[in-house]
Amino acid sequence: MPKLLVGLCAALISACASQNPSAIKPVAHVDLNQFMGDWYVIACIPTMIETEAYNAIESYQLEKDGSIKTTFVFRKGGFDGPKKQYNPHGFVVDNTGNAVWGMQFIWPIKAEYIIAYLDKDYSSTIVARNARDYVWIMARTPFINDSRYQELTKTVADLGYDVGKLRKIPHQPN
Repeated sequence: MPKLLVGLCAALISACASQNPSAIKPVAHVDLNQFMGDWYVIACIPTMIETEAYNAIESYQLEKDGSIKTTFVFRKGGFDGPKKQYNPHGFVVDNTGNAVWGMQFIWPIKAEYIIAYLDKDYSSTIVARNARDYVWIMARTPFINDSRYQELTKTVADLGYDVGKLRKIPHQPN
């Protein structure tokens, strides 16, 4: 019986490892002050709450204690749908160049949040997870041109994601 348990554990560990062949490499450094502010969600592999999001904006504010106050707002189901707002709190993981955070929606659980791509001018970013279950392409403006979108989508694919699961977030022109 112990040999069977050891074999089952080894098989489970092997299966989990094959689901995540390599860890996503975060960017080398994030200037938190420059990263703060509004980010429009251009596309994502959505979480349960984002499947019908329109005009999605994630906003960050650096707190005095070094944590990150986050506000995520969108319209559900359409441009005139009900406004939804969530306020998770971000916590920078030590020794990661500020590029890996724990994002806490419910205490004590912190979801992994890896800044896997960031333009030098902080105009677009990709936030990923090692589980490769969710990903977000975000920009400082609600619209990016098609060639830029394709470049960012290729980066998401290069990170090991199934880009067929990406959902472009509709944004309404001002």
